[in-house]
Amino acid sequence: MSASENRFDLLRLVFATLVFVYHGAVLTSGGELTIWHRNLGVLAELAIQGFFIASGALVYGSLERSREIADYAGKRIRRLYPAYVVVILVPTVIAIVINWENTDAMAQIARYFGANLLFLNFLQPNLPGLFEDHAITAVNGALWTLKIEVMFYMVLPFVAAILTRLARYWWIGLLILYVGGWIWSVEAAKLEHPFAAQIARQLPGQMAYFASGMALWKLWPVARARPVALLFVGLTLLVGSFVIAPLEILRAAALAAVIAGIAFMPGPTIRAARWGDVSYGIYITHFPIVQGLVALGILSALPLLGQIALPAALVLLASYVLWWTVERPSLRRDSHYRNA
Repeated sequence: MSASENRFDLLRLVFATLVFVYHGAVLTSGGELTIWHRNLGVLAELAIQGFFIASGALVYGSLERSREIADYAGKRIRRLYPAYVVVILVPTVIAIVINWENTDAMAQIARYFGANLLFLNFLQPNLPGLFEDHAITAVNGALWTLKIEVMFYMVLPFVAAILTRLARYWWIGLLILYVGGWIWSVEAAKLEHPFAAQIARQLPGQMAYFASGMALWKLWPVARARPVALLFVGLTLLVGSFVIAPLEILRAAALAAVIAGIAFMPGPTIRAARWGDVSYGIYITHFPIVQGLVALGILSALPLLGQIALPAALVLLASYVLWWTVERPSLRRDSHYRNA
């Protein structure tokens, strides 16, 4: 592996696939969740946290390489928003066709489109006429993380400026971010409020993962030089964080070490984005595609292998179409994602 190569594209693809597998299992279960679903849920949660760590590293690096804030903001918008708009627009158009003469439904559709364009999916996750009889009625239950991503993009320049001012105390500042985020996630979950769990999962509660990614960016040469040691230590602490309660605070750092170890481990790079960087597409298209297949009754008529193969094929196809028609053309010519 050369000095400029790593496996972050592969890791992002694996993370997106894990979330897809979990949601596919849950959405086709008819609301009956087993220990199998809960175990998949743990892997999907780690995958989402892995996304946040990767964002912390790669987006922080993007900020440091940007000439000015406008340059940084432009790169983030180009990467995230065009494909996101398409994923919001398609079910909106379908709902409009279904409810063309229903004034009340059209108002709800307008709320869905407006709220989701602003990453406020929680305000209107449903569309009239779509999936209303499902155990999970949301059109796209994977979108909640994008609001957190965007919030991180927005606060990162301010956080970076403060950390830069701290100079030699940079690491102390990052440690405060890390610990503060972890405390938020734990204490907010204890609130006597119907949305306590959701509040705990918002940006302050995820900051330990973004901060771990930022630390990884700063330690990039160290991570590249000692991936085996990082992987061993990271795996040990990650397992420990699940079985020893006091070690839970180390989970974000441990997961970052595991990611760094895999990303820089000696061996083949495995160019996951050689024919297109479809990880983002898989993440944002899989939920409504599986919901649609369930609504049409197609999956229930197929054997198990077909129930796995058909959604996988459709999601992969949609992701490649989205990449080549929307995502890639929206990126700057010098974008890593475009040239990978």
